[in-house]
Amino acid sequence: MDRAELARTLRAEQVPDALYDLPGVRDIPVQPDAYYFLRPAPGGGWETGLRERSQDRDISRFATEDEACRDLLAKLRARPRPPEGGGETVEEILARGEELRRWAREEVERALRERPPGAEER
Repeated sequence: MDRAELARTLRAEQVPDALYDLPGVRDIPVQPDAYYFLRPAPGGGWETGLRERSQDRDISRFATEDEACRDLLAKLRARPRPPEGGGETVEEILARGEELRRWAREEVERALRERPPGAEER
């Protein structure tokens, strides 16, 4: 899986665009206080994580883009689903900032507890 395929999968699964950033494929136009990212790692490989209040958290590093894409997909699939009807706009999501920050913090704590062996944190 590459970033373009990941973006198509996330759209098909109706994951709100404001929840993730895939540089070069799907950039966030207005960056919220918390969102997931996938990017090339300094020195090679790939990393995923959560950017919250201008700080990177829950960073995992992978040798291949495929591994990183699958990790980010798993993280986004594990998040609570919006109520039926979904289709929230970025503005609607941003209006729920405090709720999303609380959810993001819970996700970070869960991910840290469930981190796979060999995954590194910065």
